[in-house]
Amino acid sequence: MAAAITVFTARAENIMARRAPAFTCQNCGATANRWQGKCESCGEWNTLVEEGTDPPAPGGLGRAPRKGRLFVLEPLAGEAHEAPRLPSGVAELDRVTGGGFVRGSVLLMAGDPGIGKSTLLIQAAATLASSGHRAVYISGEEAVAQVRLRAERLGLGKAPVELAAETAVEDIIATLSEGKTPRLVVIDSIQTMWTGAVESAPGTVTQVRGSAQALIRFAKKSGAAVILVGHVTKDGQIAGPRVVEHMVDAVLSFEGEGSHQFRILRAVKNRFGPTDEIGVFEMTGLGLREVANPSELFLSERDLGSPGTAVFAGIEGTRPVLVEMQALVAPTSLGTPRRAVVGWDTSRLAMVLAVLEAHCGVKLSGHDVYLNVAGGLRINEPAADLAAAAALVSSLANAPLPADAVYFGEVSLSGAVRPVAQSPARLKEAAKLGFKRAFLPEAAKGETSSEGLALTSIGSLSSLVADIAARGSGPRRGGAKSGGQYG
Repeated sequence: MAAAITVFTARAENIMARRAPAFTCQNCGATANRWQGKCESCGEWNTLVEEGTDPPAPGGLGRAPRKGRLFVLEPLAGEAHEAPRLPSGVAELDRVTGGGFVRGSVLLMAGDPGIGKSTLLIQAAATLASSGHRAVYISGEEAVAQVRLRAERLGLGKAPVELAAETAVEDIIATLSEGKTPRLVVIDSIQTMWTGAVESAPGTVTQVRGSAQALIRFAKKSGAAVILVGHVTKDGQIAGPRVVEHMVDAVLSFEGEGSHQFRILRAVKNRFGPTDEIGVFEMTGLGLREVANPSELFLSERDLGSPGTAVFAGIEGTRPVLVEMQALVAPTSLGTPRRAVVGWDTSRLAMVLAVLEAHCGVKLSGHDVYLNVAGGLRINEPAADLAAAAALVSSLANAPLPADAVYFGEVSLSGAVRPVAQSPARLKEAAKLGFKRAFLPEAAKGETSSEGLALTSIGSLSSLVADIAARGSGPRRGGAKSGGQYG
């Protein structure tokens, strides 16, 4: 009798342990055995939600342990084959993915609501379907009629794309497994999908992870390329567990400002291609239009002759891009001057301001500083330091910079201007767009081809500041002379 009670108690405790509530953070995916206001992993408040625990893994308590099987270990040396690709027909999308979709790959595309993710993917699916490949578009947010209306507005109503409005992952996989294997499957969006293997509401961390795992297994077994559309949080991060970003083969970020018609597609992660390429699109009434020459588009509305503007010759992947950097330096009425940046790193701006103050004698402690990258482009490379510094000093001294000049170079903490990579490509793009002069690091002048440009080498930031200050002709904002702002 005592033995039976002991066995019953052990089984009851085992069942209770399996059904114990689990609280999962909806921001980072961390789990806790009790609810608490703040997640200990990511520090976010009110993100823990009670979810059902996953079923026990094979080989757990109460099951016989799984016996391992032998597998073959391959040598590192051997012939490597490039993954077969399927071009999407959208050149800018193929540039970012590395040449097209790889068979059996899974891509995660994220972006703000209304940025154009569904528009871009329906255009890619229609192009593939018109080429004779099977393309399937599964929408969990819109009805089939709504997707058809969008396709008709884009002029793609006759494309043989297969549509469905479904959210059950098991039903989707069973349907896709019938007949010819699709070459492209679009799931819009992964946050609306749910699987019966997980006991939680759709959109939770557990459901997103379980649904993504099932779709990835289908892609690897069938060879179909699957694109998962993901939502983003208010700070621009991809919603859901971070583990999904590690599970997929590529993560694409679709960026853009609501006030601009330009859209930037950027590869954050790519197992089959580069991660520094960008694709540029323009939102029009007929959908997204590819921009073959983004430099010309970004500079199409330049305000020539105004102080505080400098053209930066940058590199995005293998593509040179010229963009205008705008700066405004104005006397502050606050105890702490304001620093506002759009399209550039705030920490990088703080460093350039400190170098100007410490090594160039530029007094900016009593001024508000605003810096903007025109066109909605986000610049990440340090080569923009020289252009940003030139725009800041130009605004402070009320001295317009030459309209036919470009700037690039990295500024060190000592005030020296360091060389950057791919200088010939930057100069070639500037010459193609009609620029006549280039301000570049002194160490890079001997390594570059002038391409018909007049090159001005800059060894230290103080020399550039002195040159701009000498051109300052009129009084600055607030009535002070330009020379009075320099030590």
